[in-house]
Amino acid sequence: MPFSQLRICMLSAHSCPVGKLGTKDTGGMSVYIREIASELGKQGHVVDVYTRAHDPQDRQIYELGQNARLIHLRAGVDEEIHKLALYAHLPAFVSNLESFRRSTSARYDLIFSHYWLSALAGTHLHRRWHVPHVAMFHTLGAVKNSIREASHAALGEKEPRLRIETESALVRRCTRIIASTDKEKRALVSHYAAPSRKISVVPCGVNLERFRVTGKAPARHRLGLDTERIIMFVGRIDPLKGADNLIKALPYLRHIPKLRLMIVGGGEHSQREIGQLQKLANNLEVQNLVDFRGLIKHEDLPDFYNAADACVVPSYYESFGLVALESLACGTPVVATDVGNHKNLIREGDTGYVAEDNDPRRLADKIALLLSRSESNAESAQSIRGTVSSLSWSNIAEAIARHCQSVLAKHAAPAS
Repeated sequence: MPFSQLRICMLSAHSCPVGKLGTKDTGGMSVYIREIASELGKQGHVVDVYTRAHDPQDRQIYELGQNARLIHLRAGVDEEIHKLALYAHLPAFVSNLESFRRSTSARYDLIFSHYWLSALAGTHLHRRWHVPHVAMFHTLGAVKNSIREASHAALGEKEPRLRIETESALVRRCTRIIASTDKEKRALVSHYAAPSRKISVVPCGVNLERFRVTGKAPARHRLGLDTERIIMFVGRIDPLKGADNLIKALPYLRHIPKLRLMIVGGGEHSQREIGQLQKLANNLEVQNLVDFRGLIKHEDLPDFYNAADACVVPSYYESFGLVALESLACGTPVVATDVGNHKNLIREGDTGYVAEDNDPRRLADKIALLLSRSESNAESAQSIRGTVSSLSWSNIAEAIARHCQSVLAKHAAPAS
């Protein structure tokens, strides 16, 4: 097959794929990039992931696995900056990337960018190198703003016009767009008039070797947990994630004995948000039901998923729903809002429930319904895991490679 080995320049300008997950700007997209790059490398492709140096201690090159490496580039100061501030440093990012490429004699068949800032850098490299540019946006500014306008909750700052206008231009300039859901594809068409023919839908994956069924009792023993009925939230402490509505659901669940909500996520940049959630729990007199666990390493999350009776994803917006996917891979059922790919991931009444929205009462009803079911056992956990077994990163990487090979074939074909 032509282009059987791909040489891919992958861009993640604002978010480092080896950064601490659960902190600001480091979440599901970082997992996606790290896993897809590693798996593509295992399959014989060559992947260089370029990101901005965000710490003076960063080495320039990190090995991500066979044929895959992460390369830090200078772009502004070597410290954390607001992602929008990176816009002014993108020319330096592109220039330093090109300098590195020349110094190592690297050549690439195509560019695979992640998020609008990286896609903007990708358009400059696309023009310079004359190779195809495949873009994945992960989240869309116009969709975030429409959610903020429709909601009565305070969901953070409005996405700037710069982002909206840039995304609108980028969907026309890139060669191909990868969307993780049909819902995202429809949003690209409706909000940005993206040509439907340019959009391919490839779902996100899960590391089935890491996220697996290990048993509730052993997991709880390792975490020092008792026999509580545990519901769990995993993610950044960000208004769009809806953790406050999950806490507001707790008063409706007082009838469930030994109930505990574990909140996993946050960090030094989330202290204000965590403080607000703690204050909310105190005001609702449910503080004794909430356990803030802080940041947990990604490789340690399987114990938390296995220990929980249910994972709850009360988000206003998800590009896909990686947390739900990881939980299901561990055999733990999920209650989630109808965002991202939750409707397709969750089998209603079998592996969990999808709530119409994250209204606290509706969330509580779905959680109570799930917890009222008989205690899960190893057989039912394996059955839940089986519903997502096709979404391994190896399968997703193969699909991505096929789309990239298709783009290259069309790019190489002589004009008729």
